Amino acid sequence: MAVRRPRRGAAAPPGPSARSCRWQCRLFGGRAGAAMGRAAPLLLLLVAAVAGRAGASAAGGPEVHSLRGSWRLGNGNGSVVLRGEVPGCVHTALHRRGLIQDPYYRFNDVMYRWISLDNWTYSRTFKPPFDVRKWQKVNLVFEGVDTVAQILINNITLGRTDNMFNRYEQCSFSWDWGPSFPTQGIWKDVRIETYNHYNLIYFSLTSFFVKSAWQWSLEIESIFDVVGSKPIEGLVTVNIPKLQTQQTFSVKLQPGEGSIVLLVNINKSSTVEAWWPNGHGKQTGYNMTTTFIMESGYQIEKFSKAYFRTVELVQEPVPGSPGLSFYFRINGRPIFIKGSNWIPADSFQDRVTYDILWLLLKSAADANMNALRVWGGGVYEQDEFYDICDELGIMIWQDFMFACALYPTDQNYLESVRAEVFHQVRRLKSHPSIILWSGNNENEAAIASNWFSIPYADREVYIKDYVTLYVKNIREIVLTEDKSRPFIASSPTNGLESVKEGWLSQNPYDTHYGDTHFYDYSNDCWNWTVYPKTRFASEYGFQSWPSFSTIEKVSSTEDWSYTSNFSLHRQHHENGNDQMLQQIGHHFKLPQSTDPVKKFKDTIYLTQVMQAQCIKTETEFYRFSQSEIIKGEGHTMGALYWQLNDIWQAPSWASLEYGGKWKLLHYFAQNFFAPLLPVAYEDKGVLYIYGVSDLHVDHKMTLRVVVHAWSSLEPVCTLAKDSVTVKAQSAVPIYKESINDLLERCRNCTRKSCVITFCLVGEGGLQSPTNHHFLSSLKDAVGLENTHLSASVSQQDDIYVFVLQTTAIAPFVSLDVGSIKGRFSDNGFLMTEKKKVVVFYPWEPTSVEELEESLTLTSLVDIV
Repeated sequence: MAVRRPRRGAAAPPGPSARSCRWQCRLFGGRAGAAMGRAAPLLLLLVAAVAGRAGASAAGGPEVHSLRGSWRLGNGNGSVVLRGEVPGCVHTALHRRGLIQDPYYRFNDVMYRWISLDNWTYSRTFKPPFDVRKWQKVNLVFEGVDTVAQILINNITLGRTDNMFNRYEQCSFSWDWGPSFPTQGIWKDVRIETYNHYNLIYFSLTSFFVKSAWQWSLEIESIFDVVGSKPIEGLVTVNIPKLQTQQTFSVKLQPGEGSIVLLVNINKSSTVEAWWPNGHGKQTGYNMTTTFIMESGYQIEKFSKAYFRTVELVQEPVPGSPGLSFYFRINGRPIFIKGSNWIPADSFQDRVTYDILWLLLKSAADANMNALRVWGGGVYEQDEFYDICDELGIMIWQDFMFACALYPTDQNYLESVRAEVFHQVRRLKSHPSIILWSGNNENEAAIASNWFSIPYADREVYIKDYVTLYVKNIREIVLTEDKSRPFIASSPTNGLESVKEGWLSQNPYDTHYGDTHFYDYSNDCWNWTVYPKTRFASEYGFQSWPSFSTIEKVSSTEDWSYTSNFSLHRQHHENGNDQMLQQIGHHFKLPQSTDPVKKFKDTIYLTQVMQAQCIKTETEFYRFSQSEIIKGEGHTMGALYWQLNDIWQAPSWASLEYGGKWKLLHYFAQNFFAPLLPVAYEDKGVLYIYGVSDLHVDHKMTLRVVVHAWSSLEPVCTLAKDSVTVKAQSAVPIYKESINDLLERCRNCTRKSCVITFCLVGEGGLQSPTNHHFLSSLKDAVGLENTHLSASVSQQDDIYVFVLQTTAIAPFVSLDVGSIKGRFSDNGFLMTEKKKVVVFYPWEPTSVEELEESLTLTSLVDIV
C-alpha cells in the first residue's frame, strides 16, 4: 500500500511551533496569561493618560473600552512608520497604505520576507474613559497577539506572549499548498474591561440525553473572575421559553477563578427537536437566557442558543472481520461522514470575514457535505466559523494545533499548551457542530513510521514525550472539561487499538481500525483496487490548478505556461506538476497546442478534470464499501478528502479556489456526496452497480442504464430495472452483468466506442444524479467528434439560466464565467443529450451581457 509522506513544503523552524490564547493581563499586578513563537518579536506599546471620567458605582456593571482602530506601526530602526489597523497585521497594514503590492502577486512571498524578519512596534496613546481608582479590577485584554511580543503601558512591561493559540498559525511558515508569511500583529480585538466583585469569563452549555429518565438535560458551566477574598452568593435563573423550562439555582462563587456548574432538566412535556447534520434533519436551536443575580453585585444576563444532540464514536467488533469499527452515531443514528478538510482561508487572518466563511461553508453544504475536519496545522477558527457550521449542520472534527512535528515537553511548554487547551475547549464546547477532539495531525504515524530518522536507542524518549503531551496533558484536560464528545489522540490512528498498544500503534494505517490518510500519485487513480478498504478515510486527494481567471489576478503574461518560473514557484509539493501530467496521461491526451496560453489553459482544464475524476473514483469506492466486509476489510463510514479550500492562488488539493470559485471537483462532489447515488465499478470483467443511500427509509426504485456510442447522441440501448430496493443508510448491490454480455446485447459497441450512464428514479420526484462508467481511457475513445457547443443566457428573478446545445456527445463540459462570482447548478458533466439547462447562482450583481461576454465553454474534444 502506498502511503504518502507528510505534507511539508517549507520546513517549520526548529524548536517550539507557533501556537495561541485569550491573552489577559492585569494593569495592576497579577499574572499575564499568554501564549509560543516564530518570526521576529513584536512590541506593543500603550501610553495611557491618567485623567478620566468617574466610573460607574461599585454596584454597577462592568465597563468595556475598545482599543481597536488606528494604531501607530513602525519597524525596528524606525525607517518605516505608518498607520496600522487593529485587528490587523503588519503585511495588511503595509499593503493598505500602498507600501507593498498584493503579497500574493507573483513572487512577493519571497520578496517580502524582510517584513517577517524585522521587529515591529504597535503603539497608541489613549485616555481611559473611566477613573481606574473606582474599580477593583482593570484588565487589558488581547484576544489575539501574533505572536512573540512584549506589552508595555506607560513604559512598564505588563507581560510577554509566546503562544498565539491561546489564538495563532503554524502553517505560516509555508506548507505544500501555501506560502510562507510569518505574520506579526494584533490580529483580534483589544479592549480594557473594568469591574467590581465578579465578571463572567467563560460560559458554555452541553446537552445530554438521560436514557434512564428519557429526558434531555443541559450542563451549563460559568467561570468567573471573583475579585474579593470572600465567596459571593446569589441566584442563577435559566429560562428556555420554547421548551417551557425555567429553573432557579442558589449558587456560591469562590474567590479567584470561581466556577458554577448547573444541570438543567428539560420539561418532559415539551418536544425537543434535536440538532442534526446536513441532510439528516433540522439544525434546531432554542433561545435561552441565563440571569446571574449575586449579592452586593450587579445582574448579568447571558443570551445563548441551546442545541440538543448526542455523539458517540463507535469502536466495537465487526462481524466477519478482525479489528474494530470506527463510525459516528449522532442522536443514536449511524451517520456516514461526507466532506473534506479545512485549512486557514487566508495567510492574513484579519482578512477572513464572516462573508468569506459563509461563502466557503455554504459551498460545502451545497455540495452535500455534512462534515469538515479542521486540520491541526492551521488555526483554531473564529467563533463565527463554528456558528455557521451549527447553522448549516456541518459536523466538525476538531484537531488541536499540532501537526507533522515533534514537540517539546518541558514544563514551560506544557503550561502554555495546557492554557491553550483549557481556553479552546471552554470557548468551543457549546457548539453542537463539533463532534470530536483530535490531539494532533499525523504525529502518531510520524513516530511509528520514523519520518524524522530517530535513532532506535532514543525512540522510547519520543514515545514518552508523545504520551506526556497528547495523553497526560491534552486528553486529561479535554476529558475534564468536556464529557459530551469523544477524544482521539491523533489522526490517523488505530483508535482503541492504539490505546491498547500504549497510545502509539505499530501501524496507524491499519485498515481494520480507526482512520487512515492515503495518497498515491503514481498508480492509475481510476483503479479502485489501489485504495484502502478502510474503516474511515479522513485524508486523501489529488492536486489540480485553479482556473485561469484566478491565476491571472496574481501573475503576468510571461507566467502563463505550465513550465514557467511562476508555475514552478507556485507548486510547493515536490514533483507536483509532473505528477498531475502523469496522472492525466493515464487516460487523456496531453495538450499539444502551439499557442502557449491556450496550452496553459488546456492543461489547467485537464488537471481539474483529472482531479475530479480521481477523487470521484476514490470517494465512491469508500461510499459503496460502507455495508460490506471483504477479506476482513470494509465497513467504511467516512470520506473526508483533502482539501476543501485554498489559502492563495496556486495548485493544490482544494476543490474551492482562493476566493471561493468552485473547481470541477466541487461540482463532482455535489454528485458523489448526493444522498442517493448509484455507483459502478468493474471487477474481472463484471460490471457492478451499488445503490448508495443516506436516506432514513428504504425506497423501491427503477435503475436506468443507458449505453451511448461516443459518435451519437442517440442511445445504443437502454435498460430499466424496476423494483430495485435501495436500503436506508446502506450500500447494496443492485445490478451485475459481464461487460462482454452488455456490449453484445447493445450490438455495435466496443469498450472504446461506448460509454455507460445510469441513474435511480423513484416516486414523487425522487431521483439520483446521473452517474457514468468509462469502459476505456478517453484517450483511446473511438468516435468522439468535434462538437459545436453553444449557450444562450437569460435572467429569471435573481438567477441566470444557461441553455446549452451540442451537436455531438461532449465529455466534461465546463462552463466558466471568469471572475464573475457565483456557481453553476452543474458543471464538468458528460453531455449526452442535445440540450441541457444549467442555472447560475450569482454571489454579486451581474447581468446577462456580462455573463455572455465572460463565458467560456470547454469540453474534452476542444483540447488539442
